[in-house]
Amino acid sequence: MRGKRDRSTEPTAMRVLVVEDNANDVALIKRAFGQCELRPEAFYVQDGEEALDFLRTTDGFEDVPRPDIVITNLNMPKIKGQELLEKMKADEGVSSIPVVILTMSERDEDILKAYSHHAAGYFTKPVDKDQFVSLVQTIHDYWQEALLP
Repeated sequence: MRGKRDRSTEPTAMRVLVVEDNANDVALIKRAFGQCELRPEAFYVQDGEEALDFLRTTDGFEDVPRPDIVITNLNMPKIKGQELLEKMKADEGVSSIPVVILTMSERDEDILKAYSHHAAGYFTKPVDKDQFVSLVQTIHDYWQEALLP
């Protein structure tokens, strides 16, 4: 099956590309991942343009591994999260990578648009830091099990 790795020996940590321009949110995501039982191999970029370079292994990202999942914010500079999602799902080379939206937006139109472009999940960032960390851990744990059981 595409996206799965051989797990015949030990559990493999999933690779996560985090697309987030808010340094405080990045710190919380790092804290959440650091508390996971099986810590992911996480990579961080600040906008959709960098994410596309990472995914296509171009423009300074030639030696990066293919992520198992992308977690992206919506409102970022350059290429925003919705456009990143659309471009990923239109690109045969990366269209199979699940994209989870983690954003402040609770707008119905943002949610509907994300799912219409095949987002794997849509979550609103909690204001409370502990709840934010808990949500990121839940997202991680779910996808760790789903992708690399």
